Amino acid sequence: MKKETYIYGLRPVIEAIKSGKEFEKVMLQKNLKGEIFRELFALIKETEIPFQFVPVEKLNHLSRQNHQGVIGFVSEITYQKAEDLVPAVFERGQTPLFLILDRITDVRNFGSIVRTAECAGAHGVIIPAKGSASINSDAIKTSAGALYKLPVVRSNNLKDTIRFFRESGLKIIAATEKSDLNYSKTDLTGPFALIMGSEGEGIAEEYLPMTDVTVQIPLFGEIESLNVSVATGVILFEAMRQREQ
Repeated sequence: MKKETYIYGLRPVIEAIKSGKEFEKVMLQKNLKGEIFRELFALIKETEIPFQFVPVEKLNHLSRQNHQGVIGFVSEITYQKAEDLVPAVFERGQTPLFLILDRITDVRNFGSIVRTAECAGAHGVIIPAKGSASINSDAIKTSAGALYKLPVVRSNNLKDTIRFFRESGLKIIAATEKSDLNYSKTDLTGPFALIMGSEGEGIAEEYLPMTDVTVQIPLFGEIESLNVSVATGVILFEAMRQREQ
């Protein structure tokens, strides 16, 4: 692990958060106590930084320095807010197209999806604060730098984000093999947000009732599913085709 990708120590992490530095997550030693720790933990909760309690052995493995029970992983990008992005797209006279990724944990798949989304003219990618691939150097490289160009929203509650999109006039479309509707038969010319789920589990059941339509990509070979980054590209470029017409 590159040393510059993390900050260790109670006070250094506190000051980094106060200065506005963004973190992918903060690892905290189990049973850590003390006034400075309480200050840090309150700050983590206030700024909604993902955190994880781990054994001290885990921290010792990551750093041989005096980490004081705290290691914060610095984010490679600056996260955006959906509440800012959607109005900005409308104000530019464009038709919003957003991508919601539910539990895409493979870093290279994630980077590839973002690269495709940027090439297809998407306006942003939404990921959950927990259960998503880390945006690290591998993700940046696989995205061919698209993660520096395409806004990324880290959502602490995907349900709230989906509701916001709906209230903003976006149709919610979910890609799932459980659907009987061919993706190419769906109107993709208007504002919409596309939900893509993990290859292993698909889209979580709790989000499906919140969608306006579900679609599937028909397959003609013996393999039962596409790689999620390929499937995302198929649907996004169908949207571009329809919009160009």
